[in-house]
Amino acid sequence: MKKLACILALSSAFVSLNAHAWGNDGHRAVGAIADQLIKGSNAEKQVQALLLPGESLAKVASWADCVKGTYCGPQTEEMVAYTTANPKHSEYHYTDVPFQLSRYEDNGVGTHGHDIVQTLKQCIAVLQGKGDASTNPHNFTPRQALLMLTHLSGDIAQPLHVGEGYVGKSGGFVLPTQQQLDDKQAFATQGGNNLQLDDIKLTATSSQLIPAASAEDKPAAATPPRAPQAIRAFHSYWDTTVVNYAFRRIGARTPEQFAQMVIADSPVVAPSSGDPVTWPYQWADQTLVVAKLAYADVTPGVMGQQTSKTTGEVYNVWPLTVPDSYPVPSSAAARSQLIQGGYHLAAVLKAIWP
Repeated sequence: MKKLACILALSSAFVSLNAHAWGNDGHRAVGAIADQLIKGSNAEKQVQALLLPGESLAKVASWADCVKGTYCGPQTEEMVAYTTANPKHSEYHYTDVPFQLSRYEDNGVGTHGHDIVQTLKQCIAVLQGKGDASTNPHNFTPRQALLMLTHLSGDIAQPLHVGEGYVGKSGGFVLPTQQQLDDKQAFATQGGNNLQLDDIKLTATSSQLIPAASAEDKPAAATPPRAPQAIRAFHSYWDTTVVNYAFRRIGARTPEQFAQMVIADSPVVAPSSGDPVTWPYQWADQTLVVAKLAYADVTPGVMGQQTSKTTGEVYNVWPLTVPDSYPVPSSAAARSQLIQGGYHLAAVLKAIWP
């Protein structure tokens, strides 16, 4: 765990708090932080002009995920129009830079022309009033750009949405070339979705390390808590489980309360510099620091294969071993990354609309 301590020290150069992740609660927390930070500013006025009555950044923070299906409720006309015009919208949420690298580079391994960095650049350019055929190839409207910016500012702070773990043919994480990937000498793990944790063991371990939720936060008997699964995708752990742990560690019951509590602690977040359209590169580079933490002392086992029940596609999977203490540094990382996402979103909105 010495490696984890070193990486936490590195990430503290960006946030002077214990280092945090993004399901609905995580995204709502990012939006709630930004809502509070832009209060009374011109940015707040411009944001409200693009949002509908009753909406806030926190309330629309999951819109870009909700358009992927009906789990948030029926698709609206606005959602259908967006997905129809953007058939590859699910690919806007991430990039797959090898986690061992320190920088996101255009055309590097795991990047593509509509990944999260490129899509964020597009959203910012549109809101700056600079959207044209070159800078806005997806023809986002200003409202769509704001909705996507709000969501992706959270996604780019999630370590596995930026740093990808590639497994070598002989095992272990490797730093691959594109040729090695093409020749099947190394394999992507789809943002950790194909890395499988022992969920029962991890849940038992975390119960000894992370404070239990307060009685009033526990679901009613009619809706018992989710039982541990035999396996849990590593990506899913970072999307949702560590957010729950991060909330519990500071006693936050809601995303809005989490936002209030972390802002009250006056976190020091290193500012981005230069033209705001370049900030997504800086955000990705900061998240790569934390991605190294996410993969530190983590070991993939022997590759196996599974078949998708929906598509019939055969894909590779690896059992994943993590340190028994993993819930502590990972939930600390989730906390500070949620803070990063919220502060970055507020800062870019204020830079666009000073």
